[in-house]
Amino acid sequence: MPSIRQTRETLETLIIGPYGTLSAKSRGRPAAEPEDEVRTCFQRDVDRVTHSKAFRRLRHKTQVFLQPEGDHYRTRLTHTLEVSRIARTIARAIGLNEDLCEAISLGHDLGHTPFGHAGERALRALTGAFNHYEQSLRVVDKLEKDGRGLNLCHETRMGILNHTTGLPKDTLEADVVRLADHIAYFNHDLDDAERAGIVTAEDVPALVRERIGTRNSQRINAMVTDAIENSAQGAIGLSPDMQRAYDVFNDFMYNAVYRNPTAKGEESKVQGILGPTLEYYIKNVDRLPPEYQAIAEAEGAQTAATDYVSGMTDSFAIATFEDLFIPARWSVK
Repeated sequence: MPSIRQTRETLETLIIGPYGTLSAKSRGRPAAEPEDEVRTCFQRDVDRVTHSKAFRRLRHKTQVFLQPEGDHYRTRLTHTLEVSRIARTIARAIGLNEDLCEAISLGHDLGHTPFGHAGERALRALTGAFNHYEQSLRVVDKLEKDGRGLNLCHETRMGILNHTTGLPKDTLEADVVRLADHIAYFNHDLDDAERAGIVTAEDVPALVRERIGTRNSQRINAMVTDAIENSAQGAIGLSPDMQRAYDVFNDFMYNAVYRNPTAKGEESKVQGILGPTLEYYIKNVDRLPPEYQAIAEAEGAQTAATDYVSGMTDSFAIATFEDLFIPARWSVK
């Protein structure tokens, strides 16, 4: 009698189209292991990412706005969940593997720094080479589970690595996540920027309002629907009209939000926090947690310190800086 997993793998051959990735055809894991009786290999990847420490830390990592006052601004975790939902919707509609899309989506930002892209830029300047997508792969391959890694499938790992840059040999599921990532962050970052008073609805270019919409849900639905209608024959894309509106949307977000001096006014302080902290741990490897001391022995102090600092949440990075460099209050009894 076939297992639940085998039954699901058979079902996949019926619901996943010719350009999708069948879990039974996965290229496997870095270290071979027995198959699960219930879950497909990509379902197991979803669970492994969801239960990882790095995934839990996303809750306290910046999406765009540093230390926002208010309960409803996105974090790196809510961004990740929105990407996952958009990717699964597109995948289901065009006959791709939803589980693989979800695994890539949930893992794509695990290597993001504290303080969002400001933190990434700071670490890149400090180390000479740091990209969150490469660090995300390092997290799942090396840093999780005390150095054993999550042993994810090849397709999940490559989708995580290439979610920003893309490669011609990626799966279509990886292409879907890449598009879903952009759809998610353009729209929710605009929503947050309007909430913060950085921009108004009237500031959004007319072409975007006309072709994509004026509300968050309307814009997401328009872009997702267009992607579904225009992705065929092994290619993921948007119609020419939507692509033009998307390009205008992209330019507007970078000029009006991502580079806005009001929204990014605190970013100059990020390197001032991460720089001294990183330098301290490079010079004082013995103060790193034991698992990072092991990395220092194998790969050098800078790599270990970068792994540790890049994995911090915003609040923990600030607290660590204060502990290391700000004199504590004291009193004489």
